[in-house]
Amino acid sequence: MKETQNIEFKRQWRDDFLAELCGFANAQGGTLYIGVDDKGSVIGIENAKQLLEKLPNLINQTMGLLATVNLLAEDGKEYLSISVSASEQPVSYRGKYYYRSGTTLQEMNGSALQTFLLRKMNLSWDAVIQPNATIEDIDREAVDYFMRHAIEAQRIDPETRNDSTEKILRNLKLIDDQGHLTMAALLLFGKDIERWNMSAIFRIGRFQVSRDNLIIQDNIVCPLIMMPDRVISTLRSKYLVSPIHYEGLFRKEPLEIPEDGLREIICNAIVHKDYTGTFIQMRVWDDRVELWNIGTLPEGFTVETLMAEHDSRPRNMLIAKVFYLAGFIEAWGRGYEKIRKAFESEKLQFPSFEQVRGGMLATIPRERFVAINNGTSQKSGQETESGTESGTESGTKNTKDKIIQLILSNPQITSRAIAKELDMALSGIAKHLHNLQATGRIRRVGPQKGGHWEVIEK
Repeated sequence: MKETQNIEFKRQWRDDFLAELCGFANAQGGTLYIGVDDKGSVIGIENAKQLLEKLPNLINQTMGLLATVNLLAEDGKEYLSISVSASEQPVSYRGKYYYRSGTTLQEMNGSALQTFLLRKMNLSWDAVIQPNATIEDIDREAVDYFMRHAIEAQRIDPETRNDSTEKILRNLKLIDDQGHLTMAALLLFGKDIERWNMSAIFRIGRFQVSRDNLIIQDNIVCPLIMMPDRVISTLRSKYLVSPIHYEGLFRKEPLEIPEDGLREIICNAIVHKDYTGTFIQMRVWDDRVELWNIGTLPEGFTVETLMAEHDSRPRNMLIAKVFYLAGFIEAWGRGYEKIRKAFESEKLQFPSFEQVRGGMLATIPRERFVAINNGTSQKSGQETESGTESGTESGTKNTKDKIIQLILSNPQITSRAIAKELDMALSGIAKHLHNLQATGRIRRVGPQKGGHWEVIEK
């Protein structure tokens, strides 16, 4: 016999070992053996019979638990087993809450305690009522945005499209019988979500070489239901490239990263984030995108669990339900399979996922961006536009070289002037300037107005 998440050994009894039983009751239940050393060998105790009479009442009086206390013997040595079942209600000992995790006893505090208490009451954090909020704090535009997507996904009756805001929220279980709003309602559809939660931010940064070398950054703050679209739009306009190609006569500009898979990863971060912690962080590097959100996996889950067929266990149940109804996520734990299919269909490397720093980190390789920069991009059976800002080797290189020549001749030249000189869209020039900075060929000196460009590498 050895110590596990359900078994603990103690050589002698001390009353402060009641905390161990509290931890078992708050977790999966367990057994505490008295008179057994750390190796699982019975060493016996002299007062076994007195403890047999004392402990059941002591445990019940201090924690309200019904424990099974048994007197055992081995080789003439008496010892005790004290067993408690998992409790449906939170259990405290001397005003503190303990939890058995693995073979260790942990005292719960702060957000961990709050999450535990809510879970024991079969509630999630986002179901907490905000008594000071009113229906005026809800943005009807965000509600209409949700309704359009939910009706399109065929998960909401089209006849409810014009229902009042209050009725829609009531149907979504986001408002109680007294008209009080839940935290989920305010984060999903609120006019000012930072008023209710300062960490409801999606932060994006472009880095080069090291974490200290931040080139640009954006903070996405909006109703959570609209956040995936805002993030994708910002990535498309400023952080990722969209190589142009033709399928027959049709011009295509897909993101370098499969958008369906990227969107699923972003939605997972928003839905499963621990909103008592810090903001979501996306770091865009030359060769990869890293997306981290705080919040550990459900108990008993590992990264391998996520990759296989598994039950859906959202941290924020109401937020997850609304995202599901909008068609943004799957309800049965199939999200990672959706990500896999999106990357496999475009013959790209599957992202990696790991638990780090108390949260989940997704690392997405930027294979297409690397190929473009290295001049190794291939057409993959698609006819690709050449001689423009298309992302092909020749077109991209020629355009960047022309931009550098214009900067050399006039370091104060503006993006608009470059676009006019090369007869290109301003958004395309902005991407090229961003890429030239990211690869260390140019840099901006001084403010946007009044500053100038400096060529580092021709």
